[in-house]
Amino acid sequence: MGSMVSFTSPNVAEVVEESFPALEPDQVRIRTLYSGISAGTELTAYRGTNPYLNKKWDQQRRLFVDGSTSFEYPVNGWGYEEVGEVSEIGASVTKLKVGDRIWGTWGHRSETIQTEERASKRILHPDADPRIGIFSQIGAIGLNVILDADIHVGETVVVFGLGVPGQIVAQLARLNGARVIGVDGIKARRDLAEKLGTHIVLDAGEGQVAERIRELTDGRGADVAMEVTGNYRALHEAIRSVAYSSRVCVAGFMQGEGAGLRLGEEFHHNRVAVIASQISGVAPVLQHRWNEYRLASTAIQLAVEGRINLTDLISHTMDISEAGEAFTMLDTSPQDALQVVLSFEEDAK
Repeated sequence: MGSMVSFTSPNVAEVVEESFPALEPDQVRIRTLYSGISAGTELTAYRGTNPYLNKKWDQQRRLFVDGSTSFEYPVNGWGYEEVGEVSEIGASVTKLKVGDRIWGTWGHRSETIQTEERASKRILHPDADPRIGIFSQIGAIGLNVILDADIHVGETVVVFGLGVPGQIVAQLARLNGARVIGVDGIKARRDLAEKLGTHIVLDAGEGQVAERIRELTDGRGADVAMEVTGNYRALHEAIRSVAYSSRVCVAGFMQGEGAGLRLGEEFHHNRVAVIASQISGVAPVLQHRWNEYRLASTAIQLAVEGRINLTDLISHTMDISEAGEAFTMLDTSPQDALQVVLSFEEDAK
């Protein structure tokens, strides 16, 4: 028997038991080492605000429809930031060995079973900090934002929201040759962004963000803004901050109706393009070269090479038995945490 995190009802996360079958010849069993909590999308399922809990996603028509739901409570094994260690291999497996570390997405559970073909493409370098492995999906999300932003060397970009994805986006934008302005209302996050290379940070709580960005760009506005907060008012300010006929890339998972978003103002008068950046796909012009696996593996490789810093984003490491407390903290005191990691080390003993 293993363990996994279950959202048994809104705002309740519990650790429950889960059983796993025997291996097929081409499969490996992976014992989870660490699992990271997404403070954005994942909390929407924890809180009960995720549209999948209130409507049904019609995959064929790509529409949310009323009358039923895509899933309901309990929501088991949610999560997409995992790294583990191969603990058992099937009879026909040749590309993997016990002890290999594998990155990927399999939820907050103590183990997973994967095919050799899949797991062998996700081996983490043995000398790397294993915690790097939890950032494959969130790193892919950040890199996808950069591809959608189409940044050019010498441009000024603004990142709204310096949580985990925003910190990653800011580092990648700098690697892409941009002057990066980070915006957040939490001082600790602004300080970390500066430490990790963001050129200028602005306190969102002081207001007048768009005005200050225009002062920093000779009145022109930013060449592109990347919204990673999931907040409609931040999206509105991002639209106000960009230059005429520029773009805003939106990766934040907005919930409910758009309070604070006034599309008859700068959006309309400045011909601003608002692009949804979502990990299920890449920009059409890149589809023949990029996919989700390339995004994730590139993010991991950049971290292994030290070109981006991911482990400094970890603010808390808690035992899996403390999962309930971890979600409560992220839900009620988000200013006190950044990347929260669940450790399965004690669970394995």
